[in-house]
Parts: sequence; structure tokens; C-alpha cells
Amino acid sequence: MKHTLSVLVEDEAGVLSRISSLFARRGYNIESLAVGQAEQGGISRITMVVAGDDRIIEQITKQLYKLINVLKVQDITEIPCVERELMLLKVNASSSNRSEVLELAQIFRARVVDVAEDSLTLEVVGDPGKMVAIVQVLQKFGIREIARTGKISLTRESGVNTELLKSLEAKAS
Repeated sequence: MKHTLSVLVEDEAGVLSRISSLFARRGYNIESLAVGQAEQGGISRITMVVAGDDRIIEQITKQLYKLINVLKVQDITEIPCVERELMLLKVNASSSNRSEVLELAQIFRARVVDVAEDSLTLEVVGDPGKMVAIVQVLQKFGIREIARTGKISLTRESGVNTELLKSLEAKAS
């Protein structure tokens, strides 16, 4: 199972290196990683997606707390969250299929950020499932390049679980 960890760290040189070394030494892979300044000066939030069962995640959490500069580790996998990812996607778009590519981009609320004679570069923001879906849909045109940020996530103060709402909507359909 994939787990999302939110880690608050002191914003100092080498912190990310120590964290990634910890994972490498134990043979764990970080599937997604996003780092940025947190709400407080001098503190960064690291959001990472890691595969493993509850026992492995508990072990990782204990190991992270042993590192200097790690302030808080939270497994937010089962907590209602707002999750987003940014992807830039360069897709083939000749004059014969450009309107179809643009229509599909509009369905996914993707923005065109660059136009060339034979390609379009799209900016897509949304949950990780949306990223997979748009790539699958645009695959038939030929994807030239993809750059993704990795998932970022914050817990919902409202406590509303959007995954639960989506599953209820799907059952009603």
C-alpha cells in the first residue's frame, strides 16, 4: 500500500540528503517527493509517498524521528486531505488533431502554456488520479515529455473526506 507522509523539518542544508539516505540504506523507495517552505519561517514541509505496510511505515517514522532536524512526522494516508500535483505535459498536436487535443485539455481543465507548430505544452493541476487519466487520454497523440512535481497534501480542517464522497457519488450513478 502507498502511504503519504508529511514531515516537518528545520530548513537547513543536508536535511533532505539525510532523509533520502535513510530510505536508501533500508532499501525503501520514495515514489513521490515534494519539498517547500512551511507556514513558519525556517521550517520546510516534505510530502512523500512511500510503498509499504503499516509495520514498515511505523519503522520509517521511528527512524525519521531519530534524525536531527526532523520536527514532526505524520502518516496522512487515512486522514481526509487536499492533495494536488502539478504536471507539465508536451504532446504532439499537428493542425489535423490540435482541436481534439485542446478539447481534451479543456475537459481536464488543463491550461495551454506553450504552442508550437507541431506540439502543445499543457499545465495540469489536480489530484494524482487526474494526472494518470490525462496521460492515458493523450497517449494516442504521442507524448513528448512529462515533468511532475510529486504530490503535495494538507489535512482537511473540515474533516470532509472527498474520497468517501466520490465513492458515494459513484454508487448513486
